[in-house]
Amino acid sequence: QVQLVGSGGGLVQAGGSLRLSCLASGSIFSITTMGWYRQAPGKQRQLVARITGGGSTNYADSVKGRFTISRDNAKNTVYLQMNGLKPEDTAVYYCNALLHGIDYWGKGTLVTVSS
Repeated sequence: QVQLVGSGGGLVQAGGSLRLSCLASGSIFSITTMGWYRQAPGKQRQLVARITGGGSTNYADSVKGRFTISRDNAKNTVYLQMNGLKPEDTAVYYCNALLHGIDYWGKGTLVTVSS
C-alpha cells in the first residue's frame, strides 16, 4: 500500500510560481509511476503531469512549457514546479501513485491563481 502526503498549494498572482511536493511511503517508490492531477470546481479530475520510475514524463497540453514534474527517489518525493500560473490553473491538485495497476491518491492541495 502507498500513502501520499501532498503539500505546497496556496494563493498566487497570475504569472507567479508554486512548487508542489508529494511524499510517498513505501520502499518501492523508485518503480512507481507518480503523477499530479487537478480538479477545478464543476469539472472532472484531469491529468496534469506524470513521471515513470525511469524518468519519462508526459504533460497535459495546457501546462506544457510551464510546469515541470520531477522526482527524488532518495527522498520518496515527487515535485511539480508550476511557473507562469494562470487563473485557469486554479484547482485542487492531487498526487497520484500508480503501482501494479492500482491507483493511490493523496489528499488534495488547493492552488488558487488570482488575476
